Amino acid sequence: MQGQPAHPASRPGRTRRAGRHPVRLRHGRQSPPLLNRRGASAPRGASAVPPTATTTVTDAAPAIDSVPAAALLEGGDADWGRTVTPAGALHLVPVRLDRDLPRIGRWMNDPEVAAFWQLAGPVSLTEEHLRRQLTGDGLSVPCLGVLDGTPMSYWEIYRADLDPLARHYPSRPHDTGIHLLIGGAADRGRGLGGVLLRAVADLVLDRRPRCPRVVAEPDLRNTPSVAAFLKAGFRFSAEVDLPAKRAALMVRDRAPRELL
Repeated sequence: MQGQPAHPASRPGRTRRAGRHPVRLRHGRQSPPLLNRRGASAPRGASAVPPTATTTVTDAAPAIDSVPAAALLEGGDADWGRTVTPAGALHLVPVRLDRDLPRIGRWMNDPEVAAFWQLAGPVSLTEEHLRRQLTGDGLSVPCLGVLDGTPMSYWEIYRADLDPLARHYPSRPHDTGIHLLIGGAADRGRGLGGVLLRAVADLVLDRRPRCPRVVAEPDLRNTPSVAAFLKAGFRFSAEVDLPAKRAALMVRDRAPRELL
């Protein structure tokens, strides 16, 4: 499942949307129309991408649970910690280029992923995307999702209220956005998207007490993605016209959380 950035080619860590590309919201529906898009766990065939000459990388990941914390959304430790899900123990760890770049680069070169994340090609494209977040202002945190000890997904968790996206929907202070990419074909098509999205939304609400809700903007054509967000307790809020796609604005509110 991919809840990809709205405009990944120009998004260093937060979505960069030019003012000349207005976003139109269509409100009033509580469930999305039948959509038609790449999936919440859309199939992808990973193709290996060699590392660039300027970056020394290794696909063998030493001590994945001992990654030093990076900057976080509201300060403090960027390691979101472990959470138990019906699919196993999930641990979100901040991305580390020397360890994670080859893997994420392969995921980005899968045709199903490339069609929406727009980061296919030399691994330097993925490296630039990740590096601009890792060395940026800390408002977007790229993470590797490790399920029962196996890296299997890529996440971006960001301050939606401080993102240009906030100009185009009724944002609230400390709104937090998420993007998700499930990397391996074996992990797709078996309901993991909704399970993991629910767990990560819970983590955000637990670890960020000032966050009133978690938001996402999957492509409207990605029916499985929208379905996964609905399964995770998000509601469909609006259709959003973005420069690179028409998106479904999905919202997971804190208030009715105990009922989910």
